[in-house]
Amino acid sequence: MDVRDYFMPYQVRWLQDQGRRKIWEKSRRIGATYVQAYEDVRDCVAKPGLPVWFSSADESAAKEWILYCEQWAKIFKTAGAILKIGEEVLDEKNDIRALVIRLKNGSRLMGLASNPKAFRSKGGKVVLDEFDWHKDQRRMFAAAKPCVTWGFDLRLMSTYQSKTGLYAQMIRDARKALEQGKAPPISLHSTDIFQAVNEGLVDKIFGRPTTAAERQAWLEEERAGCFDENIWQQEYCCIPMDEADAFLAYSLIYTCEDPQAGKPELAGGGPFYVGMDIGRRRDLTIIWVDEEVGDVLWTREVVKMKGASFAAQDEELHRIFEHYRPRRLCMDQTGMGEKMVEDAKRRYGEYVVEGLLFTPMVKQDLAYAMKRKFEDRELRLPVDQEIRRAHHAVKKTTTVAGNVRFDAERTEAGHADEFWAHALAVHASGDALIEPAVAGADPDFDTYRSGRAGGFRAMWGRLH
Repeated sequence: MDVRDYFMPYQVRWLQDQGRRKIWEKSRRIGATYVQAYEDVRDCVAKPGLPVWFSSADESAAKEWILYCEQWAKIFKTAGAILKIGEEVLDEKNDIRALVIRLKNGSRLMGLASNPKAFRSKGGKVVLDEFDWHKDQRRMFAAAKPCVTWGFDLRLMSTYQSKTGLYAQMIRDARKALEQGKAPPISLHSTDIFQAVNEGLVDKIFGRPTTAAERQAWLEEERAGCFDENIWQQEYCCIPMDEADAFLAYSLIYTCEDPQAGKPELAGGGPFYVGMDIGRRRDLTIIWVDEEVGDVLWTREVVKMKGASFAAQDEELHRIFEHYRPRRLCMDQTGMGEKMVEDAKRRYGEYVVEGLLFTPMVKQDLAYAMKRKFEDRELRLPVDQEIRRAHHAVKKTTTVAGNVRFDAERTEAGHADEFWAHALAVHASGDALIEPAVAGADPDFDTYRSGRAGGFRAMWGRLH
């Protein structure tokens, strides 16, 4: 059978990954257990005598998996003919029981409760479903991992429960390895509800091809039905929640996401505004292009560059200027940005290009200006998990001296670079000059301000 006739693209990718160890960061109810049951029956048919051990966070999930396995075993007909289905006692002393399907070729599919003792002295393929929700996931993994020692496969799938568990750590380690260009310790798959919908989930539910408007309406209805935004984010969006100190809540970011944003081909006649956050070795370089449509700034393009030479960054910025002819470009002038700002001013005009020194006061003004745009729904940004995470990563903290700081944890994915590039584009669209709250409070800012304030105000008036 052709799996593409039965499964959606993200399910097919899971099946086609032949790695021994796989982990799936996933939304709820996207058919992960369903396709895993197919893989398990397929393996049992292909490998006579194979034992498959499946455990989920509760017994009902194991029963659901057994029903799916029974369905697939019947589809495989003779090769997967069922010999027996029922509950069996595996360890009478410890009261370990399993729902078992025995195939005529000697293979067994066994659904277990979430009990680490059930995996002791066992061998075979292991599937841990809703892994982050097991009562003691570390003990479960410690008991289950040795079962696959003799060349068997390991499968982990889950939505998030927290940011601190073993499952979350495995995801971070795998993603970090991939970002560094290394082979991850476990093959990572990630499917949030948006990707699932884009790849046919709503079509499957409706039983027919759906329109973009229908898919968007379905997403909005599902989200509204969660009542609590944290539920939507963790259960459907593959985002472990920690909202306490985030400057932009996910609920605020979602209100400004639009599937039509981030598509250069939809750009109109402008005006366009560009923000550029400059990185070289550790952080990303992000060029963010906004188009003003009425009173809304639509994201038209987001360019991400990692480890790119300054020459390559200059070339990409020139492409942006040639294509969009932006009215204004705002750039991070801090540190390595000094030369790039000077070069850009020389090439595109000193009144078109503005460099900003990222002092605490400037970052505060940039952050609050963008938050006001989010609150007024005057932004449209792409439906993109990494962009969403970068915007949510920025945290507002107050030092013991009472100074406000805006910063984000530095990861392999960057340092909230998309947030700052976006904030610079938003600033580029406005006519307000950033000023410190108290004159002389920030010497670095005073130096920056003295060189460009008067000339910029005059030119900005002429442009508008």
